[in-house]
Amino acid sequence: MTHRRVNPDEIQLRIDPIHADVDEEITGLRSQVRRLRNVAQEIEVEAKSQNAMLNQLDMTVMKAQAWLKNNVRRLNKSTIQSGSNHVVHVVCFALGFFFLVYFCLKFF
Repeated sequence: MTHRRVNPDEIQLRIDPIHADVDEEITGLRSQVRRLRNVAQEIEVEAKSQNAMLNQLDMTVMKAQAWLKNNVRRLNKSTIQSGSNHVVHVVCFALGFFFLVYFCLKFF
């Protein structure tokens, strides 16, 4: 049996009946096609699963962004109304503490 490429999408197959049993070749090709079909189905299921997870992650990120934007807006209003810097100090401390904990967990 010899394979020769005609163009990128086609395979020309010639089977030499003297040296090969045609039925065995066909059975072998069928089993390979079955395996490829099973792999393709598994890939499809996995792709759908990962797409669902990405959609859920996207929704979570959008909710977090909306929450953060709302809190920053409230913080800005509070800072403008109070006229003092104590809110800025608290926010800076909270951010610094957050990054300190983050780096400790990440690197230690």
